[in-house]
Amino acid sequence: KKHRDNTLSMKRFSNGRGFWCLGGKAAKNYREKSVDVAGYDELAAFDEDIEKEGSPTFLGDKRIEGSVWPKSIRGSTPKVRGTCQIERAASESPHFMRFHVRCPHCGEEQYLKFGDKETPFGLKWHPDDPSSVYYLCEHNGCVIRQQELDFSEARYICEKTGMWTRDGLEWFSSTGAEIAPPDSVTFHVWTAYSPFTTWVQIVKDWLKTKGDTGKRKTFVNTTLGETWEPKLGERPDAEVMAERKEHFSAAVPERVAYLTAGIDSQLDRYEMRVWGWGPGEESWLIDRQIIMGRHDDEETLLRVDEAINKVYARRNGAEMSVSRICWDIGGIDPTIVYNRSKKHGLFRVIPIKGASIYGKPVANMPRKRNKNGVYLTEVGTDTAKEQ
Repeated sequence: KKHRDNTLSMKRFSNGRGFWCLGGKAAKNYREKSVDVAGYDELAAFDEDIEKEGSPTFLGDKRIEGSVWPKSIRGSTPKVRGTCQIERAASESPHFMRFHVRCPHCGEEQYLKFGDKETPFGLKWHPDDPSSVYYLCEHNGCVIRQQELDFSEARYICEKTGMWTRDGLEWFSSTGAEIAPPDSVTFHVWTAYSPFTTWVQIVKDWLKTKGDTGKRKTFVNTTLGETWEPKLGERPDAEVMAERKEHFSAAVPERVAYLTAGIDSQLDRYEMRVWGWGPGEESWLIDRQIIMGRHDDEETLLRVDEAINKVYARRNGAEMSVSRICWDIGGIDPTIVYNRSKKHGLFRVIPIKGASIYGKPVANMPRKRNKNGVYLTEVGTDTAKEQ
């Protein structure tokens, strides 16, 4: 029933407790609320920086600081190794708990592993016959069927300290002595333990991933509950690239030693990109400007001049200007670029034109000026794209 205490974002219960269900991408949702528990569902899908205000878990956990019994719960299907927020959150805890069960035949405890062809444990099956799947005990090679497992005496054991618990309420040291609950723990569990999925289905899903990197990635993330590690040479998608972005406190990162720029000429605009260069040809995109207007209009060109002469600051306040600019003459009257080269410096603003010839050097700056008095340089576009 529609009521102010029962909305999509807020539920108020008869005992006075309230439940807020808010989106994790808007910074405003992390403000003006004091709660006892902050829960992050699918943390790996959260933005790393919430509208430039910081980490979602840091922002959210500020809401529980006033609680007598504060609790922060973070759950998620993992994503890409090294950039995954749930992986990062899990690594912050000193205790990594895995769910151990006893072998019904030899009685040894172990946590379930998927394994592979080379491991003497894990899920095994006859080729092309998922229904034959069984689990091979890592201690004594016992053959375990799914229906034989008994979870009544199973327990979570920390792989770092040996600390364990069965219910999350009572905690014990590796020697069996009762201890106080830890401040922070990480739990890992995957589909093999689920009462709603069979091992047969897991094998079927695995076989479907053969030859398909996208499906294999989904299987590793959602079935095994593990982060995906891209292989060398694997093309990252846009989402992965976004997760790998770095944040700098100034326009120019500390390792930048030199600034260059390239200007693309169009009839209705100029597009300029400024790049910073460091040791080992490491590069950073510093700025991108689009100057709209007729290419031959002086007002437009004056705005291009401003972009060329713009200075960029380091964290310590030191300023850098663009040392060298390549300006494409293609598609417009080249004398426009020639005149700007003379205005800003023949060696600072260099007119260029593309030459789509295989094997041609990236840039072959002439020793002498051309008849227009500038150093018109040909760029081997095919070679540049290969690099």
